[in-house]
Amino acid sequence: MGHHFGDRPMLIGGVFTAASSKEWITSVNPATEDEIGRAPAGTKEDVGRAVDAAAQAQPGWNAKSIWERAALLRKAAAGFRARAQEILVMEATDTGNTIAKLRADVEIAAGYLEYFAGLGTEMKGDTVPATSTGLHFTLREPYGVVARIVPFNHPFMFAGAHLAAPLMAGNTVVLKTPETSPLSGHLLGQVCAEVLPPGVVNIVSGYGMPVGDALVRHPNVRRIGFTGSVATGLAIQRAAAETSVKHVSLELGGKNPLLVFPDADVEKAVTAAVSGMNFSWAGQSCGSTSRLLVHESLYARAVELTRAKVAALKLGDPLDPSSEMGPVNSAGHYKRVMSFIDKGRNEGAKLVTGGGRPKSEAFKRGYWIEPTVFANVSPDMTVGREEIFGPVMAISKWKTTEEAIAMANATQYGLTAGIFTNDITVALNTAKRIESGVVAINGSVMHFVGLPFGGVKNSGLGGEEALEELLSYTQSKAIHVLM
Repeated sequence: MGHHFGDRPMLIGGVFTAASSKEWITSVNPATEDEIGRAPAGTKEDVGRAVDAAAQAQPGWNAKSIWERAALLRKAAAGFRARAQEILVMEATDTGNTIAKLRADVEIAAGYLEYFAGLGTEMKGDTVPATSTGLHFTLREPYGVVARIVPFNHPFMFAGAHLAAPLMAGNTVVLKTPETSPLSGHLLGQVCAEVLPPGVVNIVSGYGMPVGDALVRHPNVRRIGFTGSVATGLAIQRAAAETSVKHVSLELGGKNPLLVFPDADVEKAVTAAVSGMNFSWAGQSCGSTSRLLVHESLYARAVELTRAKVAALKLGDPLDPSSEMGPVNSAGHYKRVMSFIDKGRNEGAKLVTGGGRPKSEAFKRGYWIEPTVFANVSPDMTVGREEIFGPVMAISKWKTTEEAIAMANATQYGLTAGIFTNDITVALNTAKRIESGVVAINGSVMHFVGLPFGGVKNSGLGGEEALEELLSYTQSKAIHVLM
C-alpha cells in the first residue's frame, strides 16, 4: 500500500501549474491514512484563467469538423487505455475502491469517448415547412465553455466519460476534480495535454469554496454538468442563477428501492440487490440498491440470504485483486456513514450484520466500516429514507402492491429502481408507477450505453450516457430564409 505520487499540478491552457495561492491539498490513502500526494488548492483567479483559456480555444475547436474532433477523442481514449495500469493504481490508492472492479472505469471512460465520437452526425436540426416559399431550419450550436464537476467515488471515470459529449458538440471544458480524491485528474490532464489543442480541456483542483463556486458563477460558463450530492446540486443552482442564465444538468443521489414480489426467485433478487449495492466501492454510489423491499412471504428468507452474502464479503487492501470491499473515501465521510448507522440502531431498526469498524488489527487505521444490513426498517426511519452513500442496506417488508409502491416512492429521490417478478403485467405496471429515471426488471444493472441514465425528483435533471447527453451540450438556432 506504500505508494506516493508527489505533487500533481492543474492543467490550464495546456500548461501544468500550481495554484496562484501556492497552497496544496494533501491527499490521503483512505485504507491507511498515509499521505500519498498533493493537488493544488485552486483559487478564484485560477478558475478565471482556466475559463479564459477555454474561451480562447473554443472557436478553433468548434471550427474543426466532426471527423477531426472524433479522431482526437479516439486518440484520447487510446491514451487512457495505454496508461490504464498507472491510472488504476493511483485511483485505487486515492479512493479506496477495489482494483478488480475499478478496471472497468478506464474502459468506460475510453468507451464513452469513442461512443460520442461516433455520434457527431446525429447533432441534427430540422427543416419545417412553415411557409410555402421560405426555407425554415434549425442548427445545433455549442454553448462555448462547459463546466464539469466530478465526484469522489469514480473521479477518473466520471471525468473522462463526461468530457466526451461536450467536446464532440464543439465546446471546450473546465473540469473540477473532487477535493478528497484529486490525483488521477492529473493523469487525465497529461493525456489531454498530449492529444488535444491547449485550452480545450482545463483541469482545476481545489475546495468547493472557492473553486467550484467560482466556476459555476463565472458569467462565461453557460453550461454546467454536475455529479454529486443533492445539497451541492441545490447550491450550484442557486450560485449559477445569481450571475447569468445557465443550463445546469445534475446527476445526484438516490435511495434506490429493489422490490421483490411473492412469485420472485428470492435468491436471484438478493444476489442482484447485493451486487447492485456496489460494495466494491463501499456502497458509495448514487445508483446503489440500498433499499430491499420484500413481500412478507419471502421476507425472513431474504433477510437471512442478505445477511449471509454481505457478511461473507472480503474486506482488504484496495490494491489486492481478491478484495471485495475497501474503506470509505475520507475521514469526514467515515463520520457521516457511522452517524447513519447509529441512527439506525437508535430508531429501532434491527442490525443484522456489520455496524462498526472491522475487529482485526489490519483495520486499525483507515476509514473502514463493515458492510452493514438493517432489517425491520420502516420508511419513516432515517436509514429507510436518506441516502447514506456507504455500505449500508435497509430491508423492509410489505403486504400489498399499493403499499410496496408507496414505500418505493416515499423519499425525495428518484434515480433507479429494481423489480423482481415473473408476471409481466405486474412488472410493467409497477415500472410505470415508480418515480425513478431508470428501472430494471429482474436485475440491478442500470447502465446501458445508448439509454439515458438520470433521475427525477431530487435525484437530478437530464439523462447521460446517450444521444440525449450530446444534444444537451448544444443549443438550437432557428434560421428563416424568406423568399
